[in-house]
Amino acid sequence: MKSKKKRDYQADLEKDLLLNPEKLEKRKKAKRKRILFAISCGAVAVVTIAFTAFQAVRAAGRSSLYGRMQVVPELMPVQAQELLAGEEKQRWQEGWVKYQDGIYAYKEEILTFLVMGIDKGSDVKESSGGINGGQADALFLAVLDPGEKAIKVIGINRNTMADIDFYNEEGAYLSTASAQIAIQHGFGNGMEESCERQVKAVRRLFYNLPIHGYAAINMSAIPTMNDAVGGVEVKVLEDLTRVDKNLIKDEDVHLSGKSAFWYVKYRDTNEFASADMRLERQKQYLNGFIGAAKQAVKKDLGTALELYSAVSGQMVTDISLDEVAYLAPIVADYRFDPEGFYMMEGKTVMGEEYEEFYVDEKALYEMILDVFYEEMEDE
Repeated sequence: MKSKKKRDYQADLEKDLLLNPEKLEKRKKAKRKRILFAISCGAVAVVTIAFTAFQAVRAAGRSSLYGRMQVVPELMPVQAQELLAGEEKQRWQEGWVKYQDGIYAYKEEILTFLVMGIDKGSDVKESSGGINGGQADALFLAVLDPGEKAIKVIGINRNTMADIDFYNEEGAYLSTASAQIAIQHGFGNGMEESCERQVKAVRRLFYNLPIHGYAAINMSAIPTMNDAVGGVEVKVLEDLTRVDKNLIKDEDVHLSGKSAFWYVKYRDTNEFASADMRLERQKQYLNGFIGAAKQAVKKDLGTALELYSAVSGQMVTDISLDEVAYLAPIVADYRFDPEGFYMMEGKTVMGEEYEEFYVDEKALYEMILDVFYEEMEDE
């Protein structure tokens, strides 16, 4: 039966070809249109499914990030010194702060991440003992502000004197004392334990500021990260030719590979306040890196996931892939400029053995209000 239908169909085609070629051509065009329509519908369906899946992943990432911290900083010490006027008492809400006649509320939609550069040159691995986790030679708070659609960064001097939790080699807690904040990461296993303790120390310094995630990246990952965004342009701030012949002071250099590593990592420990100067270089570098990363992610959102994967062996983080998927379009869309890069004010002095940086508490407090709070208008 099927063979007869085939023969009849073939005969009709031959007849149309001889007697009515225009009809045959119309039939062919109609068939091609049906095929193209089916392909287009399939492509649209695939794109729709992919887009829906991506948005679902982003939604999960957003929910996860905002679900981590449901607190506000504890700025009570200064608030307690400010008296509330009659109308201020009536509209006062928990968590608000009064400072120099202004009333401020914490921006609850803000996202804050602690980025740590760890003084290690290999893939991450759990360290033996409780005091070999590696020091956090670079510490930055990366802040995403949805209200202003802006990225802000706060540089923390690695020698900042802060309350540090000390542990012995067996991991038992000993005491809390003032020391350089960078050493806190060393009291742990070099993995999540060290990171969580470092986060705690930074939160404590910033009046228990909410921190929604962390990334501790071994310094050896710098060349990979740098080259993944196409390199970074800098005007070299100090002569570093002792470690890289390309790093001549005041030269405009496109950093790539090991040059980026030395520019971010190196300091002469025999020179007083060398950590301060390195922090200035790190600030300059991060300004360029964030700009380059924004452009790369704008061209291809997959760049963020590729970068995450490329450095995963040299990074400890509690930021998941679905959270990266949520953050990537934000990073591409939000503005970032040098005015959004904050450095902690204070003074470096020589301690008994090592340099010590003492924070200007008033300046720190005001910076927290500036970055994380908004002033409430009078009603």
